[in-house]
Amino acid sequence: MTALVRCDGLAVAYPGRPPALTGVSFAAPAGVRVAVLGPNGGGKTTLFRALLGELPAAAGTLDVARCAVVPQTERSRLDFPVSALDVAVMGALSRLSWWQRPGRAERARAADALERVGLGDRIDHTFGDLSGGQRQRVLVARALVQDAPVLLLDEPFSGLDTASADRLERLLTDLAAEGRTLLIATHDVDQARTWDLVLCVNRRQVAYGPPAETLTLPVLEETYGASLLALPGTDGQVVCPPHHHDHGDHDHDHAH
Repeated sequence: MTALVRCDGLAVAYPGRPPALTGVSFAAPAGVRVAVLGPNGGGKTTLFRALLGELPAAAGTLDVARCAVVPQTERSRLDFPVSALDVAVMGALSRLSWWQRPGRAERARAADALERVGLGDRIDHTFGDLSGGQRQRVLVARALVQDAPVLLLDEPFSGLDTASADRLERLLTDLAAEGRTLLIATHDVDQARTWDLVLCVNRRQVAYGPPAETLTLPVLEETYGASLLALPGTDGQVVCPPHHHDHGDHDHDHAH
């Protein structure tokens, strides 16, 4: 199968600094959901920025189809009164020349994308008045308007209740089934077990492969270091401590 994302010995650095991420070698074919697992500051966002072309490769090679990013809802500071449709239409801007404004065709495509994510009845609702799960799906619709074969999702389940998370998970599974490649940054080891492939990073690539083979205790210890917690009374099941969900990190990995 053709890989829509292929890295070979990739290293990525911020200007004037040593590499923030090294040794990344993996291929992600069409139609797969890849969990990108690692601690805050471990390089997940750095990798996404390299895939988007915002950071150059310091070493190695990177071959990637066109990407669209789905940011965290809580980082999408759209407090001014824009509608769900307005937000989805923003996805068309990357495909227009600088002097062009989105027109009827772009608005129709945005409305179709909102229908696709189950929000066809909310297109005129103010983005800020929607629930967290609905806002997250609007941001997925915005990415769909870009018509990119690769979607990069930054902790899309953060802050969602169970029902919203289940609905989003079904949507992402459907999008992969249509032939898109999804890279999903997450801290959640249990959720990573449910995706097709897992890429573990902690300033370098630790492991890549199917969850059953990849999410072993040695790999997770290398990914999360001494902060990993073993669950008593389970067969080696591990969890990450709560502070890994804290977004107050001062690392470059949290540059927007």
